Amino acid sequence: MRLRNKPWAKDFMGEHPDILIHEDEKTVKDWKEIFGNENPIHVEVGTGKGQFVIGMAKANPDINYIGIEHFDNVIVSALEKAIETDKPSNLRLLRGNGANLEELFETGELDRIYLNFSDPWPKSRHAKRRLTHESFLARYEHVLRKQGEIHFKTDNRKLFEYSLVSISAYGMILQDVSLDLHAEMPEDNIMTEYEEKFSAKGQPIYRLEAMYNN
Repeated sequence: MRLRNKPWAKDFMGEHPDILIHEDEKTVKDWKEIFGNENPIHVEVGTGKGQFVIGMAKANPDINYIGIEHFDNVIVSALEKAIETDKPSNLRLLRGNGANLEELFETGELDRIYLNFSDPWPKSRHAKRRLTHESFLARYEHVLRKQGEIHFKTDNRKLFEYSLVSISAYGMILQDVSLDLHAEMPEDNIMTEYEEKFSAKGQPIYRLEAMYNN
């Protein structure tokens, strides 16, 4: 997907350090100090325009949420949306690379990681780039508490099948698997922008929850 250039994005992001943190400014900070409490921390890797992570923060005020996004031209949209919703105090946006989680969080600091509609990287030679590849699962395990969780959603059947195999082979415990999430929509389901788009076209949404067996 080609991203539309927003030359004003960097300056706008710099005007809101209370909610948006840049990876260049952070190597393992005390997130409990940043949030001002010791509530559980949930992270969305690849937060896109922020609809999911902002919705989760508003629905669950006793949980701290961090949305990570690599591209200025995308995360600035999440920032705008957060401002429109009065910047929930339990929300932070992090402009950074989800591959660098071990540089951003302490060991065992997180309670849950969300992977929503990640790039499927369909070619076999690109399998290591998939966010459910074993190398990424190892990174998540490092920053998650014992028996921490991954929640994964996608519209891509092949990526979902790959993820089921990869996660099972890693030794994680599958807790909840849905081949059509919207057939019986959970009351607490917060949709991403992509989820709304694909479900409107009648495409099934695949979802799983998995827990580390440590």
